[in-house]
Amino acid sequence: MARKSARLGEKLRIIRLSLDLSQNGILRRLGLDDELTQAEWSAYERGVRIPSLPVLLMIADLAGVWMDVIVNDDLDLPAGIPASPKSGGVFKKPGMKHTRVSSRANNKHNR
Repeated sequence: MARKSARLGEKLRIIRLSLDLSQNGILRRLGLDDELTQAEWSAYERGVRIPSLPVLLMIADLAGVWMDVIVNDDLDLPAGIPASPKSGGVFKKPGMKHTRVSSRANNKHNR
C-alpha cells in the first residue's frame, strides 16, 4: 500500500502564505481558477485531497523547488519562497541525517 505524504498539505499552505496569496489567489496565479475551486485547494491544504501530478509540478515551479521537496516528508521547504535558483539543496528535517540533496541541474550534465 502506498504511503500518503503527511506533510503535503502543510507544505502547500506554507508555499501559499509565503507568496502572500489567498487560496483563490494561488489558483489565479497558477492559472487554475477555471479548473479548481477554493474548496478543492482547501482540501489539499487539509490533507483531504491530493493534487494531480501536473498541479504539483505547477506549484513546485511557482515555489522554485523540485517537486520531490513538496511530496517527500523527509525534506523541508527552503526558508525563502520562491527559491531562486530552483532549490535542490534542501536539508532533511531535524533528527534525520543531514545530507544535501543533489542538484538536478548538476545531474543533467552528467547524463
